[in-house]
Amino acid sequence: MAKPVKFGVDDLVELLKAAGEPTRLRLLALLSAGDLTVTDLTDILGQSQPRISRHLKLLGEAGMIDRYQEGAWAYFRLKQDGSAAGLAQILLSAASENDPVLQRDGERLATVKRLRSERAQDYFSRNASEWDELRRLHVDDADVESALIRLVGPEPVGAMLDLGTGTGRLLQLLEDTYSRAVGIDASRDMLAVARANLDKAGVMKASVRHGDILNLPLDGNEFDLVTIHQVLHFLVQPELALLEAARMLKPGGRLVIIDLAPHGLEYLRDAHAHLRLGFSHQTMTEWLSKAGLLVEQVNDLKPRNTATQALTVTIWLARKAAEKTLSSAASDISSILDGSN
Repeated sequence: MAKPVKFGVDDLVELLKAAGEPTRLRLLALLSAGDLTVTDLTDILGQSQPRISRHLKLLGEAGMIDRYQEGAWAYFRLKQDGSAAGLAQILLSAASENDPVLQRDGERLATVKRLRSERAQDYFSRNASEWDELRRLHVDDADVESALIRLVGPEPVGAMLDLGTGTGRLLQLLEDTYSRAVGIDASRDMLAVARANLDKAGVMKASVRHGDILNLPLDGNEFDLVTIHQVLHFLVQPELALLEAARMLKPGGRLVIIDLAPHGLEYLRDAHAHLRLGFSHQTMTEWLSKAGLLVEQVNDLKPRNTATQALTVTIWLARKAAEKTLSSAASDISSILDGSN
């Protein structure tokens, strides 16, 4: 069991003041169930936007919630780590599940999530035929997912980052592996689908946000596992995405890439915006090496369909050098510059 966090009297009083107000406690309970906007929260609580925003500001200053911008919208969620967040979790666990106010909030939250899911499903349905066509070209998704789970293995993952998260499938698939996760996607429509899917699956440890895979809105050296699933072939310069992914990894962290092996289906360029027709082992290894990552394993998954247009999916697993190795390398470089070797 983790050692409980201890607070000084003044700090504890300030945190209790932040959470110890009916509306703010209700906000914490709602935000523990997923990402919500101010509009969502005003609809649920029936209070004015300025009032809700003021309460959110106080909770944010206390370190109990996170805020991130997505275009014109700001999303909020219960903070996943930190001592203040830990105290918030303790307070929420002490609240009665039968409290009529919290029950009513939960019912209204379910309505908000249902409407969100319906909007997301509408977008998904309008684009499903295109995705289904692509799925038929390569190895079955279930085979890819099984191979991914075996490759990631039982090694504990503190923080996971999924780049180009799409429907959020990997965040669901690896839920039992990580303590917290973030999915990034450039499409706000796809983010709506991902949020709806995470809500439906009850995945509360993961959040998704809008971002550019080449310029991520995150601090570096933060994640133990980064995944990039069927994204690189859409990029003009995939190697730049690998550099950004490597920046996100902690020393010793792992990067998993799932993409297509080299193929000759030229029509995918025009019909599905593929800029790259797959990646060879050599090319990917060179790019990963330049990003400071060492390839540990490569797995080619050939489709059961033996048609001439069937595509092979490749999974690459690479690791960032451990801190000790990085320190050793820096020491060697310093020695060379000093002329001591």
